[in-house]
Amino acid sequence: MNLARLIRPELVKLELKTKNPPPEDPPLPPERYAWMVKEGVLSELADLIAAGGRVGKPNKLYQDLLNREKKASTGLVRGIAIPHVRTVHARELIFGFARSTPGVEFDCLDGEPAHLFFVILAPPYDDTLYLRIYKQMATAFHATDVREEFLAAKDAGEVIRAMKLMGD
Repeated sequence: MNLARLIRPELVKLELKTKNPPPEDPPLPPERYAWMVKEGVLSELADLIAAGGRVGKPNKLYQDLLNREKKASTGLVRGIAIPHVRTVHARELIFGFARSTPGVEFDCLDGEPAHLFFVILAPPYDDTLYLRIYKQMATAFHATDVREEFLAAKDAGEVIRAMKLMGD
């Protein structure tokens, strides 16, 4: 599947506002610190999708993303996170992208900060396509170094071109 066909320019955010907060005194437990950041990122992703006019209730979508993240982290390795959920708030498969140039804590499997966020939403009945896309993305990032293209993208068009490099 050509992943570039799934994304639209209005579903690309080149810089997240969410940043890692400064250390607290006394320091927060690591898991609470990570959740503060995750909540901010997931809220921005829900807002991004909602701004594209693709969901009815952004607050409910945010809750669905948050509840999915509580089951297991969607932070992978090498700065990549793929928050994904099947939800009644998605009328169709929706795909979005956001980037954090400095990186943020997102409980990635390798312990490193996340820089690239690919959000995938699908209706509850759409398992096959949803899982196929997730698998294709994970495979593409493992097999190629397309990650650098996303990090260097200067506009939505360059993000979409990078998606084309992820293959069929």
